[in-house]
Amino acid sequence: MIMESTLYDIAIIGGGINGCGIARDAAGRGLSVFLCEQNDLASGTSSASTKLIHGGLRYLEYYQFRLVREALREREILLRTAPHIVWPLRFILPHHRGLRPAWLIRLGLFLYDHIGGRKILQGTSRIDLRHDERGKPLKKQFNIGFAYSDCRVMDSRLVVLNCMDGAAKGAEIRTRTKLLTATRTGQIWHLRLLDKVHDTEFQIRAKVLINASGPWLNELLTHISHSATKEQVRMVKGSHIIVDALFTHDHGYIFQNEDSRIIFAIPFENRFTLIGTTDLDFDGDPGRVSISAEETDYLCDAASEYFIKKITKDDVLASFSGIRPLFDDGRSEAKAATRDYVLKLDRGTGEAPLLSLYGGKITTYRKLAESVLEKISAFFPEMGPKWTEQHQLPGGGFSPDNFMGEVQKFREHMPFLPPESATRLFRTYGSRVYQMTSSIKSVEQMAKPFGHDLHPFEVDYLIDNEWARCAEDILWRRTKLGLFFSPDQEKDLENYIRQKQGAT
Repeated sequence: MIMESTLYDIAIIGGGINGCGIARDAAGRGLSVFLCEQNDLASGTSSASTKLIHGGLRYLEYYQFRLVREALREREILLRTAPHIVWPLRFILPHHRGLRPAWLIRLGLFLYDHIGGRKILQGTSRIDLRHDERGKPLKKQFNIGFAYSDCRVMDSRLVVLNCMDGAAKGAEIRTRTKLLTATRTGQIWHLRLLDKVHDTEFQIRAKVLINASGPWLNELLTHISHSATKEQVRMVKGSHIIVDALFTHDHGYIFQNEDSRIIFAIPFENRFTLIGTTDLDFDGDPGRVSISAEETDYLCDAASEYFIKKITKDDVLASFSGIRPLFDDGRSEAKAATRDYVLKLDRGTGEAPLLSLYGGKITTYRKLAESVLEKISAFFPEMGPKWTEQHQLPGGGFSPDNFMGEVQKFREHMPFLPPESATRLFRTYGSRVYQMTSSIKSVEQMAKPFGHDLHPFEVDYLIDNEWARCAEDILWRRTKLGLFFSPDQEKDLENYIRQKQGAT
């Protein structure tokens, strides 16, 4: 007897921030949800961002006021609901006399302060860079600047936390699972999938199919029965470089370039400076994207225009690149293509619906998820109401301005932990650290670290609770400790993970 495959309300293809945000929201409204990701969670665009939750100051120049207003509002919502992985960051914008005039910058910052209903973050101020610590790393011609607020984020952890919350509400999350085909039969989708870990195929059914595969959207449509569509993803590559810390204070910088683009230079993992990003059209396999020599030179030269220290390719310790899957709105320059999200619903001839997602920003993923569920609400009249705005993500549940107080409470719980370790763990996991360390009562029980503060208890937690399956998942997406690991240490970690998986 052939068993009929499981029927879900929604099947989501893609384990980036948009797919995981939709899965969480939908599960919380009472829908049955299946999500598959062909690799690891956040293994594409969502772990290759500039690590910012921001309104997008430069989008004001393109009159994208709705996008900026929405992003600014979401900025403070995320700061409240995930205060362990989202935290305030003040930016310094030096005035470059040869580029945008000071009055235009002041106008833009005034709008930035007021159109999003700012309540928590500090407003804009003018600073004298000649007599301010934040001006010391800069060349002397930059004597006037402006300080304003945005937030930074552990981007790939934001993805994982949404999946954790979605799974807790009943969503089925399958990583290393690839969609092979999706076929409509009347009001039902039939999906054939490959479990890449066990090299086995299986099938499910769904009432609605959501293509949240990002840069793979066009390619994935070739495996899905759908109506002809003219819309395309415009793949735009953004690259970043990481260098040794260029300054010791906790502010970031935003620099204007002669090509009208901007770059950021932000503190990163306490010891480095992250510089990015570029904007280049990309045509190729999004799974094989990497920084080019020209992009490296561009970022080094752009930063060197402002910093006293000249930055060269020899200073680059690491780099990463990602593809922004933007909606192709016909604009000639990649930097001008809209970052707003676009939702396309395909019902064929009254058949099971397919919803494809174009564009979007990590900052507005929550609103995108709400928009998706509104778009398909007619198919699920019993679906619950909006709920995510006030609901904490896993590890949250404390005030954004009391982070160090929470760290101190954790240190009292584990007094043998070095202060830097306690801060890193709480910054990464929030209140989940108590679950992670529940069996650790002494420094001896922590066991020898694999490298730079990564102990077996943390690795075990990530494997058991966060879908981590290899060293890369842990070192570059669940944490950023890969910056501190040697190849031998990474090999030891990989061997430990394989042994643990073999034991289970």
